[in-house]
Amino acid sequence: MQERPSVVYAEFLKNLSFAEFNPMQEAVIEKAAAVNNLMLLAPTGTGKTLAFLVAVYNRLNANDKKVQAIIVAPSRELALQIEQVFKSMKTLFKVSCCYGGHSMKIEQDSLSDAPAVIIATPGRLADHLDRDSFDASGVKIVVLDEFDKSLQMGFHGQLEMLFKALNGKQQHVLTSATNMEVVPDFIPFKQAATLNFLTNESSVNLQLKLIHTKSADKVETLMRLVAGFNQEVCLVFCNHREAVERISAVFKSNKFEHGIFHGAMEQIDREKNLIKFRGGAHNVLISTDLAARGLDIPEIKHVVHYQLPPKEDAFIHRNGRTARMHAHGQAYLVLGDDESLPPYLDKELEVLAVSPTLKLPPPPAYACIYISAGKKDKINKGDIAGLFMKKGELQADDVGLITSLDHASFVSVKRTLASKVVAKIKDERIKKMKVKIEIAN
Repeated sequence: MQERPSVVYAEFLKNLSFAEFNPMQEAVIEKAAAVNNLMLLAPTGTGKTLAFLVAVYNRLNANDKKVQAIIVAPSRELALQIEQVFKSMKTLFKVSCCYGGHSMKIEQDSLSDAPAVIIATPGRLADHLDRDSFDASGVKIVVLDEFDKSLQMGFHGQLEMLFKALNGKQQHVLTSATNMEVVPDFIPFKQAATLNFLTNESSVNLQLKLIHTKSADKVETLMRLVAGFNQEVCLVFCNHREAVERISAVFKSNKFEHGIFHGAMEQIDREKNLIKFRGGAHNVLISTDLAARGLDIPEIKHVVHYQLPPKEDAFIHRNGRTARMHAHGQAYLVLGDDESLPPYLDKELEVLAVSPTLKLPPPPAYACIYISAGKKDKINKGDIAGLFMKKGELQADDVGLITSLDHASFVSVKRTLASKVVAKIKDERIKKMKVKIEIAN
């Protein structure tokens, strides 16, 4: 492994707009330099992505033209998020991201000129191994991010296929948000050095409140509760996608702005709803446990359990979306009169009474504008910001989050200005390219 000067780390931090590594990141970087097998136990939102990416970077050699690192993530959103962080580090090493729903041909073309790093979901990685899309003989390090989630989602066979394609001499870094006493037999080691950053700190900063309701009125009660948050960001959790869709239909009929997120949605719709949520165009996201872990979403002040999960660890992961990193947050349990609290909630909870009438909050401060071009079209965020400020006559603080996907981009703009700016720029070109510009549906 090469020695990396501290000036390189300083560049990474600068590129990511961080002042310094946090203690967990420092510990991971130091430990990964000293051991072959590392298990990192850390909650969502603590910065473990950057920690293991620096460990990966430290194993890369610019003279090696084979694939040197494989990072496996349980969901496409998490894989894309890891890719974004790696690209933001500006290491000069090529990275390819592979996931279901993405063009297999585009991925194979990318892999044919071997990237230094492959980031992939388990199923798509197994597909590429089966097709011999790349040579795995040069892999030096394997990272399994959210490893416990991959096992929970049933990816044993795909992960086993990965390790059968390798010689077992790689460095291994596994991250998990739950303590794993036993690893599956297909993992090529039985013991690993463990860094445990799982604490009960969030439970100190988290307030749990119980809302009783008639089961027939449960969605109405939920709306009145969430409306009471005014414009403060809220994440509503359900156990099943059917419940997400059913609640969403009622919210829509009441013209209550919100987004939804679950595994049966088309990839672009999932991405778009996350982008709106991150960018302030939605203050409420109704989701299954798919949003409980691993995703880059903002600090949430309010987490609502419309349905309580049967297992405590899922409850903990949901609550981990708030009261993170020394912040304070609220979690609410909406309990119908035909429901009971699970055994893991055996303590006395504060009972909250919600408003008897529904008063919708003001709409979100931002609207989301869609542009039909993205990174693969050589359109960058600077091009987009320039268009909105020069031709659209917006000020810098009128424009919020700009997100570029392969062939689409999304821009958060102050809601009061969104329609006017679209009218001004809808016929403009970006880098001489004719694009579609409209309010995102």
